[in-house]
Amino acid sequence: MEERREVPADPIIMHLGDLGRYQLFYCLIIFVAGFPSAWVTLAHLFVAGKADYYCKDPSDADPCTERCRTADFNRSIFSETIEITFDLTCDHYWLSSLTQSAVMGGIMVGAIIYGILSDKYGRRPIFIAECVLQLICGMTAALSLNYGMYIILRFLHAVHTGGQMTTSFVIIMEIIGPRYREAMSILYQIPFFSGYTLLPVFSYFLRDWHYFYLAISSISFFYLIYICFIYESPRWLFITGRLERAISIVETIAKRNGRSAEDVEQILPKMQAAYEQFISSAPKKKGTIVDLFRTPNLRVNTIVMLYQWLNACMVFYGAAEYLSKLGGNIFINVFISGASGIPGCIVCIYMTKYLGRRLSLILSNLVSALCFLVIGCINAFNNIIVVTFAIIGLFGATVTFPNLYLYAGEIFPTVVRTTSVGLCSSVGRIGSMIAPFVTSDLALYSPIIPPLVYGVIAGLGFALTFLLPETRGRPVAETLEDGEAIGKHQRKPKNVN
Repeated sequence: MEERREVPADPIIMHLGDLGRYQLFYCLIIFVAGFPSAWVTLAHLFVAGKADYYCKDPSDADPCTERCRTADFNRSIFSETIEITFDLTCDHYWLSSLTQSAVMGGIMVGAIIYGILSDKYGRRPIFIAECVLQLICGMTAALSLNYGMYIILRFLHAVHTGGQMTTSFVIIMEIIGPRYREAMSILYQIPFFSGYTLLPVFSYFLRDWHYFYLAISSISFFYLIYICFIYESPRWLFITGRLERAISIVETIAKRNGRSAEDVEQILPKMQAAYEQFISSAPKKKGTIVDLFRTPNLRVNTIVMLYQWLNACMVFYGAAEYLSKLGGNIFINVFISGASGIPGCIVCIYMTKYLGRRLSLILSNLVSALCFLVIGCINAFNNIIVVTFAIIGLFGATVTFPNLYLYAGEIFPTVVRTTSVGLCSSVGRIGSMIAPFVTSDLALYSPIIPPLVYGVIAGLGFALTFLLPETRGRPVAETLEDGEAIGKHQRKPKNVN
C-alpha cells in the first residue's frame, strides 16, 4: 500500500504546479499543430471537389462511351481538382476515393509507428521530426506531377500528421496537472475543429487544388519555432531513468513559472528521493503493445477503448459526410460540420469535469445512437427533421471525440501511453476509412442504411462504456501495475458512488 502512494505524489507537478504560466504558453503553441491536422485529414473534400464530367459533343451522350466525341469537366465550382489534373474519370474514377483511403491509412500507420518511436526515443525529437517531414511532404504533394506521386506524398503527409497528432497530445498530457488536465486536453481539440471550419474558407478563395493544398501545407513553416521552445517531456525522462535531464528541465520550467528560489532548490533532492522510491516499486520501466493485453483489467480497458475510438471516428466522419450529402452548398455544409465541434468541445469540458469521463461518454454515445436510429425510421418522411437529427447526432460525436483523447491519456500508464493512444487512433482510422463507403455505397441500396449503421455502432459504444473505470481526479498512472490497478480498485468504489 505504501508503494502505491508514491504515484499520487507526482514528482513533476509538485514542483511546477497544475498549470503555471509557462505551461500554459507551452500548451498554446502546441495547440497550433491541431489546425493542419484537420486540413490534411479533410482536404479531400475540396481537392476532389465537385466537378462533373460531361459530354459536350453530343451533349446527350454518356462521357464514358464511344458515342461521346468530346468530354469536359464542369468548372463552375472548382477550376482544378485532382480528377481534372490526373484525368480520374470513368473506369479510373475510383482512384480519387483511393487517395482518401491512403490518407486515413497514413494517419493510422503514423500514429502507431511514431507512438512507439516516441516512447522509445523521447517525445521532443520525434515531434520535431514529424513537423519538419509534414511540411516537406505537404508542399511537395501540392506540386505533384502525376497521380502516383500525389498519392504517395499524401500518404506520407498523413503518416507524419498522424504521428504529430498523437505525440503533441501526449506532450501536453504529461506536463499538465490533474486540476486542469481535462480542460486543456479537451481544448486541444478546438484547433482541429477550427481548422475544419476554416477549410472551406481556404477552398472558397482557392478553387485550384494546387494552390489550395500549397496554402494549407505552408502553414507548417510555423512549426519550426518548436525547435526553440519545446523541451523533452520531464515525465518521460523521469520514467526512463534520465533523472539529471528531467531535473534540469523541471528547474527551468519552474523558474519560468515564477517559482521562488527556495522552491527551485528543493527540486533536486525531492526528485532524487522520488526517483529512488519509484524504482523500488516499479522494476519494469518499459512497455509494449503486448503488455496492454497481459493482465485482465488493462486488457478489458484496452479493448473497450479501442472500440470507442473506432466508434467515434466512424460516427464523426460518417455523420459529417452524411450531413454534407443531404443537399446545399458544399462550403456551407463543411463549415457547419466543423463549427459544431467547437461548442461540442466546450460542452465536453463541463461534462467531464462535473459528470466524469465515463458518464460523459455514456451520454454522448447515447445521443448519437438515438439520433441516427430515429433518422432510420423517419428518413423517408421529413427532410428537415432528418437534417436536425443528423446535426444533433454529429454534435454528440463531437463531444465523444475530445473526451476519448482525455480518457485514453488517463487510463493508460506512462510507459506505454504514446503507444496506446497511437494504437487507439490507428483503430479509429479504420472506422473513418469505412465511413465513406457506408455513407455513399450502402446508401445506394437504401437511404436508411447509413444512419442505422451509425446508430448501432454508437449504441454498442454506449453499452461498452459501462465496462470502463472512472479516471477523473486520479493521478496519472505511471507503470503497467498502476494501469492494471485502475480497473481493479475502482469497480468497488463505483458501486458505492
